[in-house]
Amino acid sequence: MIERYTLPEMGEIWTDRAKYQSWLDVEIAACEANCQLGKIPEAEMQQIRERATFEPQRILEIEAEVRHDVIAFLTNVNENVGDAGRYIHVGMTSSDVLDTGLALQLKNSVALLQQELGSLQEAIRSLAVEHKGTVMIGRSHAIHGEPITFGFKLAGWLAETMRNAERLERLERDVAVGQISGAMGTYANTDPKVEQLTCERLCLIPDTASTQVISRDRHADYVQTLALVGASLDRFATEIRNLQRTDVLEVEESFAKGQKGSSAMPHKRNPIRAERISGLARVLRSYVVAALENVALWHERDISHSSTERMMLPDCSVTLHFMLREMTQVVQGLGVYPANMRRNMNIYGGVVFSQRVLLALVENGMNREDAYSVVQRNAHAAWNTEGGNFRANLEADPEVSTLLNAKALAECFSTELHQANLDVIWQRLGL
Repeated sequence: MIERYTLPEMGEIWTDRAKYQSWLDVEIAACEANCQLGKIPEAEMQQIRERATFEPQRILEIEAEVRHDVIAFLTNVNENVGDAGRYIHVGMTSSDVLDTGLALQLKNSVALLQQELGSLQEAIRSLAVEHKGTVMIGRSHAIHGEPITFGFKLAGWLAETMRNAERLERLERDVAVGQISGAMGTYANTDPKVEQLTCERLCLIPDTASTQVISRDRHADYVQTLALVGASLDRFATEIRNLQRTDVLEVEESFAKGQKGSSAMPHKRNPIRAERISGLARVLRSYVVAALENVALWHERDISHSSTERMMLPDCSVTLHFMLREMTQVVQGLGVYPANMRRNMNIYGGVVFSQRVLLALVENGMNREDAYSVVQRNAHAAWNTEGGNFRANLEADPEVSTLLNAKALAECFSTELHQANLDVIWQRLGL
């Protein structure tokens, strides 16, 4: 991923040096396992512990000749270890190192994503608590529906974020899988106990039935889960973008001192961070197909997945990490405008209370079809009309006034009923 969207913590996990270090961690853990089983003398094991190291530039020099990255890596390590190097990589195949090392990178990446998601969750929770009673209009088809509260809208975001936290918790377990099973995965040249002990040292679990590689359904799951979390962020960002429209302006991204919104129009205050999140979510989704296509490898192994993963897995990890941090900061700095929410809700004299009027007429004896016609007639007379006033139309309609006195009609235009049962939501989310 380009530096613009790479935060240092996640970027560090996916450097070449970090990749080679994960390979070295696997090789040393496997040697420790063999030593524990009496297959490597302690003196040689100590030599490996002390001298096993690598130099990324030297690995690239060797790879330019041998055209094999793991062989280049092992050659460089052995240049430093000396005679004890003969015990390194015994009975193993390249994918034992590649896939188990990759599992370490994926696990560490999920841990960072969980941390960022936790920060976002708390930011949303805090804003939801603050605005539990901030009344606004709910919309369906982008058209005014009935009153809700901004806290209720945020409660939906919070619930989705909590589900995403559960998804990442599961994902952390599912990607933390290693293999030391040798060529074809049959343990023909290595003891299965080596795999068990190696994985224990690395805080991984052995794959149930690896071939020469760990099956790529796990990696597809990783990409799909990250894309799904990104889709949630896209949903939140899209809502902010819509609510920040000039003719709506119910919420607004923070606008920093000295920030400029347009090279030509000095007045502009644009939702650039929310737009950035929506754009990057598309990048995450674009990788899902590639991840799924990587599942179908030929026989016990090919490397058609390898080139894809070299771009895809770092990109997905770095991108979602950035998006989570970005969304947290957007939520923390979000401007909320209750006065604009009230203004928008009451446009055209409160037409959004039409259902309450309909039900009140039915409760007081009017046929439902007739009541619907009466209410719709008065609502449409106010809709998109200069000075249109639904409530005034109702007050002047004899079919309404004969059944609903002033007090009963006023109750129809109260938002209290729309908030009366929201305690159920607050309790479910601990708000």
